[in-house]
Amino acid sequence: MEDGLIRSISTGLSQRGVRDHNERLLLSLIQRHGGMPASDLAKRAGLSPPTVSSILRRLEAEGLVQRGDPVRGKVGKPSTPMRLNPDGAYSFGLKIGRRSAELVLVDLNGVMRDERHTSYARPIPDQIFGFVKDSISEISAKLTDGQAGRICGLGVGAAFEIWNWPEKSATGQTEFIEWQPLNLSHELQVLTGLPVSLLNDATAACQAEHSFGRGKEFQDYAYFFIGAYIGGGIVLDNAVYEGRQGNAGALGSLRSIGPNGESMQLVEMASIRQLEQRLQEVDLDPRQLWLDPDSWLALSRYVDPWLGQTAQELSKAALSVCSVIDFEAILIDGAFPDAIRTKLVERVRRYVSTQDTRGLIPPRIEAGSIGHKARAIGAATRPIDSQFML
Repeated sequence: MEDGLIRSISTGLSQRGVRDHNERLLLSLIQRHGGMPASDLAKRAGLSPPTVSSILRRLEAEGLVQRGDPVRGKVGKPSTPMRLNPDGAYSFGLKIGRRSAELVLVDLNGVMRDERHTSYARPIPDQIFGFVKDSISEISAKLTDGQAGRICGLGVGAAFEIWNWPEKSATGQTEFIEWQPLNLSHELQVLTGLPVSLLNDATAACQAEHSFGRGKEFQDYAYFFIGAYIGGGIVLDNAVYEGRQGNAGALGSLRSIGPNGESMQLVEMASIRQLEQRLQEVDLDPRQLWLDPDSWLALSRYVDPWLGQTAQELSKAALSVCSVIDFEAILIDGAFPDAIRTKLVERVRRYVSTQDTRGLIPPRIEAGSIGHKARAIGAATRPIDSQFML
């Protein structure tokens, strides 16, 4: 068994079903560990060398894998690593956020090939659908027929119950109520003609980190992504765990204690929304946080107190989740510059070191590595994973 990738298979599978499973297994191993020769793949997968060679020939003919440069060892013939062919498949990824939407095109290696971005005061469905339609049309026009034919779908990362985001209008009604009756997957599938996969935006960010970032270093970890609202994800046995209804890792809903001793959620204490409110109170435009990364350093007078509060809340949340599962690490990323992420992680480490950890195994506190595009990139991995990976 390798990295939890080899799953038990029900008896009675057809030969095609077994072949599909083994193909997905090899593609998943290459994705996780990088290019490797057939002999190493056979050992990791627990399959015979002839079986692996046959599968690799088939995958190579289909354009999903390609041969790397031969590597010569001290003895014997040089070995040829097999790696994913980046042009083997493409997928669109859409992130729908409170302040902005992003649409990206990624290849089979998770490399972003193109992107489009729009910002707004509030997300309006028709405007976002127009953005998606125009962006896909513009990006697709730049592709060859062969590349366009390998687009396998559209993944969408959006907050769970968008209409229930914790922000109220002057009338007391939820500001985003127009999203509630929408069947988002259906609307986008009709609009684009592509298969659509919908997942929680923070889970999508976690998937990007796990597939293409530092998440590869750990087997079990909790992941926090700080955007306009904080969210999270969890990884168990080297796989992102989504739960029975796709809402596992809803770490923004963890309980916290407000400034007056009231019970609050983490999302109300450790989100960029709190920093926006501080800027609004002193008549500064909070949109600069999203449009100008350098503004985070220029606004240090307001950013530093926010960092302190957010770090304290994350340290408590990190230990709370570790009381349920003994995660080896807590990864932290967000929609802010790398320098801000580094400061935040350092502060969380210091706070965790001062907490009462009796009965717990303190986790490593580490920075994520994907950054503010993690949600869109992670969303784009869903169609690829569902068609080619375990």
